[in-house]
Amino acid sequence: MNSTQAAKFGKAVGDTTRHTILRYCCCENRSVGEIAEHVKLRQPTVTHHMSILLEAGLVSRQQEGKQVYYTVNQEAVVQCCGQLLLALAPDQKATQAVCDCC
Repeated sequence: MNSTQAAKFGKAVGDTTRHTILRYCCCENRSVGEIAEHVKLRQPTVTHHMSILLEAGLVSRQQEGKQVYYTVNQEAVVQCCGQLLLALAPDQKATQAVCDCC
């Protein structure tokens, strides 16, 4: 993970609203309308949050007709967390833990 990717990941996960969105979109496709209703925000605000999550690669986008659905990209989340751990805590125990899970 380069510093630009790390910054995008940090920005994406550094907001409590985006935490809520990620939990809600885990393992299910959700429309912006569904997400907005769940987090009690207007759709343009949710769209802004989704663009940050998309840019970081933490959600996947699927379009069906006019409707757009989002779901968590679990593989990217695991990779980003693992890479951050390796960069921030490169001692042998941390490295082994990441290598064992990936």
